[in-house]
Amino acid sequence: MKKDTPKIPFTSYQKFVIFILAVTLFSVMLDFMVMSPLGDMLMKSLSMKPSQFGLAVSAYAFSAGISGLLTAGFADRFDRKKLLLFFYIGFIIGTVLCSLATTYPLLIAARVITGLFGGVIGSISMAIVTDLFDIHHRGRVMGFIQMAFGASQVLGIPISIYIANHWGWQAPFVMVAVLAAIVWVLIMLKMQPVTRHLALQGNRNAFSHLFHTISKKNYRVAFSATALLSIGGFMMMPFSSAFSINNLHITAAQLPTLFMVSGVSSLVIMPIIGKFSDKVDKFKLFAIASLWMMIMVVIYTHLSVTPLWLVIVLNVLMMMGIMSRMVPSQALMTGIPDMQDRGAFMSINSSLQQISGGVAAAVAGMIVVQKDKFSPLEHYSTLGYVMVGISAVGIFLLYRVSVVVKKKLQEKVV
Repeated sequence: MKKDTPKIPFTSYQKFVIFILAVTLFSVMLDFMVMSPLGDMLMKSLSMKPSQFGLAVSAYAFSAGISGLLTAGFADRFDRKKLLLFFYIGFIIGTVLCSLATTYPLLIAARVITGLFGGVIGSISMAIVTDLFDIHHRGRVMGFIQMAFGASQVLGIPISIYIANHWGWQAPFVMVAVLAAIVWVLIMLKMQPVTRHLALQGNRNAFSHLFHTISKKNYRVAFSATALLSIGGFMMMPFSSAFSINNLHITAAQLPTLFMVSGVSSLVIMPIIGKFSDKVDKFKLFAIASLWMMIMVVIYTHLSVTPLWLVIVLNVLMMMGIMSRMVPSQALMTGIPDMQDRGAFMSINSSLQQISGGVAAAVAGMIVVQKDKFSPLEHYSTLGYVMVGISAVGIFLLYRVSVVVKKKLQEKVV
């Protein structure tokens, strides 16, 4: 990568796009991530076993993955703004249905509907970013957009837990739906059409476009890396609140503080890593962050009863590794597809990410055991070791992605 690329200021419209996409992803991530901190409450309220809760989390992920694959062939044949609006309104409807669910089967059905629409939004957003920003400045953009992850922890999750403690676990979904409705209106009124890619499509139909995208070797390398990174990165998350409460003896009242501090650390780290990833080799940054994450995961998953301050410190150190590998890996992924394939590539990539996350949640639900509602989780440390093994393979696969991206950049220079 170029180390002397000048820092070009973003235009006011580019800043708006970064902001609105970040808020959009914030709402989608919050809807998905809120299942984790609400996990202990849901498992007790609906009398779910860990395996059932794992399925409730996976239901969103699997439906999101299937939706992404089904729409991949069409993703480059429409204005990306219109696609974003269509899937975002479906996501809002699904989130409202989640708030109305009163039984475990209804919750599963609502999560499936939400996933069918919400799972595609991330890929559309990444395609828009790739169309509007060149590879040398995407690290900065990704750093800000990925702040949605940290913001969902700083603001969304603590507030969600607070209102859930007062008005029930359904209340956070109402909050997400209201926020998303406001963002949908802003996108409709303020965002310009994103249509440059349409001129490059030719006469391929949706299915041939999908097959064309899957058939490219370089794309398949990226897809494999995404699958491994998603499985390795998501196994601990569904049971984080249950582990904190039942194993570490963090109280329900202390849980918002734990998530908020972790989220604040993410908000600080993400922009720094984003700028840094535009100046240094993105793969080296990813590899260092992955090794750090692997060490902290092993330490964290072996904890027993621990003081809140120490849990916070270790959680922040672990989040540093997790967050610091997200930005460079996402930036590298955007350098793989050609412009005419970006929508399809991002849709398939997002689908694999979602499906892999669903597999991780389901497998985690089978590994983790809880004798009753209030007993400690057993075999949580096993998840840590599995994450380490998968993350090690992920480093190798992202190295191959890095090689492909560097080769493409050299060819452009030539």
